[in-house]
Amino acid sequence: GKLELKSGVGIILCDVNDPSSLADMAKQAAVVLNCVGPYRFFGEPVVKACVENGTSCIDISGEPQFLEGMYLKYNDKAAEKGIYIIGSSGFDSIPADMGVLYTRDNLKVKGTLTAVESFLTVKSGPEGYSIHDGTWKSAVHGLADQDNLRKLRKQIGYKPLPVIGAKLKRRGLVFYSKEFKEYSIPFMGSDVSVVKRTQRYLHTNLQEIPVQYTAYATVGGLASVIKLMFAGLLFFLLVKFSFGRNLLTKYPEFFSSGYFSKKGPTQKQIDGSSFTMTFFGEGYAKGEDPQQGKPNVKICTQVKGQDAGYMATAVAMVQAGVALLKDASALPKQGGVYTPGAAFSKTKLIDRLNKHGIEFSVISKPEA
Repeated sequence: GKLELKSGVGIILCDVNDPSSLADMAKQAAVVLNCVGPYRFFGEPVVKACVENGTSCIDISGEPQFLEGMYLKYNDKAAEKGIYIIGSSGFDSIPADMGVLYTRDNLKVKGTLTAVESFLTVKSGPEGYSIHDGTWKSAVHGLADQDNLRKLRKQIGYKPLPVIGAKLKRRGLVFYSKEFKEYSIPFMGSDVSVVKRTQRYLHTNLQEIPVQYTAYATVGGLASVIKLMFAGLLFFLLVKFSFGRNLLTKYPEFFSSGYFSKKGPTQKQIDGSSFTMTFFGEGYAKGEDPQQGKPNVKICTQVKGQDAGYMATAVAMVQAGVALLKDASALPKQGGVYTPGAAFSKTKLIDRLNKHGIEFSVISKPEA
């Protein structure tokens, strides 16, 4: 039948270019879920309005520069107001960030987790797949602006995290993964930077042992690798120049061989798509010193879900919002700008995700 809006669910109109309309919205909300990217262009006014009006805010940005910039600028103000600003609460980077914590918690009985590698595998159905060009734009501008990201990190003044246990080896730009019998590449999203910030927070504030982390994505056979390398080379060449960036953002379909488009995916494409993120963790058995010898405990866990970009992102964001409201006593004592793992490590977020189709599971028990 007809959809009836339950009374009391109103619509508040606001415009990112109109600060007073954003303030109006923030005043009427307990938590704002902000889905409007690229956040480097549209994100800050929303954060500012929320901080000024004492409202918590969650976004789904996968742009390290925006995420860490907001931390630098608003962390102290948010702490003063006792509110939580939590970025990267979509596919980047809840599965990765919470997945590492889940792996750690499931190894706890047997020992201490010191390193994790994750592999992302995305399946699409017979209809193929495409992603909105908003995500593409974020990638174009993000890669073009690496220098400013480095400057920003200098300004924040991150202290290097201690490496506990054997140092995690970096794999090549393209390598054959025995586990998946497929070629793999480093994952380009914000996962590594987000997980690192979470681990830094847990280490600095809760004296937990920081976990080393690297992220990869499987890409398939040799043909896929060759196609990807050509596309990647072209992308890296063009992204350095403003005319190149204009070309890339004007013709997303052409430069991404149809993977990104101004239309985004059809419902059928979304329905046919799913993701699996597999975590290989290693650590040291209980009572052993992680500073001595080789890791001697292993564990494999997985996070699975429907279509990453739209379904899983929506579920992750909404459940993060629910956890923020309902598990409030388990949040960090102090407000601030947080990663999902830092904000939610003690909440029921993983249970909530499990109930809504983002499934966390142990594939192989921690074995020595």
